[in-house]
Amino acid sequence: MLALLFFAVVLIWGTTWFAIHVQVGVTTPQTAIFWRFLLASLVMGAWLRLSGRWRRVPLRVHGWLAPMGACLFSCNFLAIYGSETYLASGTVSVIFSLATLFNTLNQWVFFRHRPGLRSVLGGCIAILGVVFLTGLTGVGGISPIGTVLALTGTFLFSCGNMLSRRAVASGVDLPNAVFRGMVWGCLFLAVRVLAGGSSLAGSTDPAWIGALLYLAVPGSVVAFLAYLHLVHRIGADRAAYTTILSPVVALAISIVYEGTRWTSGMTTGVVLILLGNLVTFAPLGRLAAPTPARS
Repeated sequence: MLALLFFAVVLIWGTTWFAIHVQVGVTTPQTAIFWRFLLASLVMGAWLRLSGRWRRVPLRVHGWLAPMGACLFSCNFLAIYGSETYLASGTVSVIFSLATLFNTLNQWVFFRHRPGLRSVLGGCIAILGVVFLTGLTGVGGISPIGTVLALTGTFLFSCGNMLSRRAVASGVDLPNAVFRGMVWGCLFLAVRVLAGGSSLAGSTDPAWIGALLYLAVPGSVVAFLAYLHLVHRIGADRAAYTTILSPVVALAISIVYEGTRWTSGMTTGVVLILLGNLVTFAPLGRLAAPTPARS
């Protein structure tokens, strides 16, 4: 069952990058993200009600759920969508694979789980990969602004992972925590859009609507529940292993549909980032023997 969830997340998230690319430029990023998570939260809330899984959440727990919503369903995606105005979707997906390393760092900060030598070595290799990917060595060639935005979104996503564990440790089951987090994310986005004088109106473009439906239901409800379930069953570091494999799917789509052209420096950067993640974490076979989530 865990292996099925793992590869479902890989496949879904590997294809959501191109769906984001389809929406970029049609509406503002905050409007696209608002509709994505508004629809996702409506689907999630209806499922909770109809399945009898709806639970009341103590007000005090929203102290964890609100920042979780900001990190997982709002601010991180503002940065990610923004990065795709500068970078190909496949490139962003590779940078996002650094979530594995951010999770290791944040588990040290939040839960005092000190990283081992392999984590440090893998992190150094992956950071070197980002240097090559952005052209800081003179042989790469992608936008530094796009890279910073992608890294910011990835870091916020990792912080959301940690906050989700705190929320669940406070006594809220995962589906109800995700639903409340999505609602908080929508509220933050609505405030952001209206405060900026923009419109919440979406687009009637069929491609934009199709991308919205895919991102909202499989890309948000299904994938986030599956991913966060993995976080609590096998730990955030090994769950984030999904972000190592999903770029393979995203890169293939990017090359075919976006005409992505790779330089030698970009190729070196991609290889180093993925190698850094592989050095850090155990083989996928370890998923066959899940361990309880640590608190």
